[in-house]
Amino acid sequence: MQNNRASKPIITNISNRHIHLSKDIMEVLFGKDYQLTKTKDLMQPGEYACNETLTLVGPKNSIERVRVLGPIRKQTQVEVSVSDAIKLGIAVNIRLSGDLAGSQPIKLVGPNASVDLKEGCVVAKRHIHFSTKDAEFYGIKDKESLSLKIEGERGLVFNNVIARVSDNMISECHLDIEEANSAGVKNGTMAILL
Repeated sequence: MQNNRASKPIITNISNRHIHLSKDIMEVLFGKDYQLTKTKDLMQPGEYACNETLTLVGPKNSIERVRVLGPIRKQTQVEVSVSDAIKLGIAVNIRLSGDLAGSQPIKLVGPNASVDLKEGCVVAKRHIHFSTKDAEFYGIKDKESLSLKIEGERGLVFNNVIARVSDNMISECHLDIEEANSAGVKNGTMAILL
């Protein structure tokens, strides 16, 4: 399977700070029965960037105009970079997206109201979404830890890249903006699984 991994590069895209909202939190921030409005589709099926933005408020500072991503989710989750967390004055929790128990509190400020989340702010672990078909091709299992090689002038090998396998996904690596900048990655950069 190792040969298969090197034979088919993976597209790599940059994940900047963003917010996933649950219906109840969205309605507090934007109003009852509010519907998010799409500005553009993202690569993963059914996911999109919204016109809506919120302000994040931490103990030290705030960050304005943080993009909401759709669709609505079961839990509200705020994803920031390590530098964002330092600016906001919150302790860094690097964890898989969706693993929110015991994650950091954060305040969200919207046009109608603000919400103090008791948990939900994370720095997401670097990860690769795989379709089930591609996972079989590469010989990869869900939540497997992988190494990914970025070539070029600032080329790097990223270790501890977590596989997320699903029938509903398209194969795509997500690096946060700091990781991407360190390796000279732009949206669409191709990378090799080691």
